[in-house]
Amino acid sequence: MARWGYGLGSALLQVGAAALVGALSGLPGAVVAVLAAAAVALPYGWAVARLDAYADTGRGLALFALDHTWSLVNTIAGALFLALNLVGGHRLDPAPSRHRGRIVVREQALPGYATTVGNVIAGLTPGNEAHEDLHVRQGRLLGPLYLPLVALGYVLCAACPLWLRRHDHTVWPITGPIRYFTHGVYPHVWHEAWAYRRDRLARREGDRNH
Repeated sequence: MARWGYGLGSALLQVGAAALVGALSGLPGAVVAVLAAAAVALPYGWAVARLDAYADTGRGLALFALDHTWSLVNTIAGALFLALNLVGGHRLDPAPSRHRGRIVVREQALPGYATTVGNVIAGLTPGNEAHEDLHVRQGRLLGPLYLPLVALGYVLCAACPLWLRRHDHTVWPITGPIRYFTHGVYPHVWHEAWAYRRDRLARREGDRNH
């Protein structure tokens, strides 16, 4: 039954954090914050329990603690992302979620792209698993700094396209304004460039082993 303890604990910790922040603006703010947080924290807590996302081991407990302390902001963002996916009719994927410290949604949130927010991954496949897992680890490493740094990375890459000097136009052709962002900015923001570099190194290592 540890899974239900994790699920309930997650929901309570998220709602409690929202209440504390909301209380800074007085009782009405606290009430609004609690209601808003509950709307996303309860489905997230249910998913944690339903998927048995955290193992009943020291590692599972450590990941849960990290996700609900240092990386709590990312977890709350992931809970919102999960809620939006569930409202959109997307389904949970039990097998790749169980005991992995992550919540996997079968369908892609953005057509053509797997998307990771916090420890919630939409559109996971064997081919992109290592890439998306790295984004989960990035959030856990940088905690509350992660999402602001991601946003800053997009702004800087969009406004100052120094990456054009090394851009691979064969793999990522830029043919218009939309592809400037999807084929240009996107693969060069720091967190994606890190993940794609890891992918390339893994492929080279695999080639050498074969």
